[in-house]
Amino acid sequence: MTQEELGKLVGVQKVQISKLENSTNSATIDTILRVFKALKAEISFNVKLEDNFVKLT
Repeated sequence: MTQEELGKLVGVQKVQISKLENSTNSATIDTILRVFKALKAEISFNVKLEDNFVKLT
């Protein structure tokens, strides 16, 4: 699947998918969940608070 195709499934532009792949952009949880849904991936998150920041592991 190309970045453009994934972007269309997720509802974002190709450049946003590229930034996600290269870790050059912080994505919202909503966007990440839409990417996983488009890829039909099973996911699980662990959430931990560290110094008032949320850390997903």
